[in-house]
Amino acid sequence: MKKIKYLLVFIIAAVCFFFFGRQYISFANENDTLIDTLEQVVKPLEIEPVIREFDSIISSEIQLSGTIGAALVVIYKDRIALLKCYGVRKIGENDSINANTVFRLASVSKSLTGTLAGILEWEGIINLNDKIVDYLPGFKLQKRENTQNLTIRNILSHTSGLPAHSYDNYAELKMPMQKIIPKLEQVNILAMPGQKYDYQNVMFSLFDTVLVKKLQKPFDSIIQENLFSPFGMYDASTGFVAFENNPNKAYPHSGANGKYNLIKMNDRYYTTLPAAGINASISDLAQFLLHFTSHNRASVNPKIQSTIFEPQVISPLSKSYLSYWDRVDSKEYALGWRIIGYKGRTVAYHGGYVLGYKTEIAYCDQEDIGIAYLTNSPNSTASIVVPTLLNLLFKFNDDKKMLVNNDL
Repeated sequence: MKKIKYLLVFIIAAVCFFFFGRQYISFANENDTLIDTLEQVVKPLEIEPVIREFDSIISSEIQLSGTIGAALVVIYKDRIALLKCYGVRKIGENDSINANTVFRLASVSKSLTGTLAGILEWEGIINLNDKIVDYLPGFKLQKRENTQNLTIRNILSHTSGLPAHSYDNYAELKMPMQKIIPKLEQVNILAMPGQKYDYQNVMFSLFDTVLVKKLQKPFDSIIQENLFSPFGMYDASTGFVAFENNPNKAYPHSGANGKYNLIKMNDRYYTTLPAAGINASISDLAQFLLHFTSHNRASVNPKIQSTIFEPQVISPLSKSYLSYWDRVDSKEYALGWRIIGYKGRTVAYHGGYVLGYKTEIAYCDQEDIGIAYLTNSPNSTASIVVPTLLNLLFKFNDDKKMLVNNDL
């Protein structure tokens, strides 16, 4: 009789948690398989107070800003701590954003590409120190020494020696990379490869051409086979056609102060696929981050993480770029990830913007936490999401450590 009584109590507790706590681990449909066991649902998170406060702050900000649509995920250790979707895919219509709604990732594409590079090196497919000319014999820069010494590592860390945003104007005009590459010989050289940080889209996207030469496959097949499929990123794709043809996509909007207008979809920067041409849903980014925070890191083991996140260069950024971050200790760049020293921790981070979309992603290994945010109506809310979570979590854990130390 006692066993039956305890069983009933357990079932009631599980049902109550399922209905009242499920907002923190909610999904779009029955096909989502990110929760595998009842134990994962019932076991409470030790950082639940942080998640509740963060959820309240961001939900309020999204409402006050008049955001048309957005999606948010927080990963803690091996679990989804929070997954929420807000608003609609297109202003004036009723199609809600859900966990499988696809957004343009813009420059967050670089973080996925950097991760791909780390995986490919781990598998022995590429070496980050390989010279670009070894793959592209006709490749030329203005100075011979730069041509001969430029490596894969340099292009993925924005240390090519070329000025910032070299030939982004051609990417804006949707010129194919095959036509941009021969023009690089005309660009002034500022430094030898590896010496100086200057943010690039075109040079970063030489990685596409290198992989195609190496593997004799298009970039979309390579990233599908080595990242999207093994990570369970089933909505992810590259290129404008895939995005345009997806019936569950978020449409772009522009405006401010709660007044937004639908704008025409555009295919700018899709010629630079590794830098800005990846599309994904919040469910995809949840799966992506789970491969970092999970203790069973088969896909992104500590060795791969060390490769991806190893700082390559100091990256001076304007104060406005991280204006909502409280106390930034250092700013560096690794492979497709910014490495931010923040309140005694190291945070891998990147933001992205392309007309009508804003994206944010971050991961802190010391705290086993990951976060991603996608929106189709860019505003300052996107900029506060990552630092708000980090501030709350770091304070929570620091206060807890202080209490333990005081008790000793």
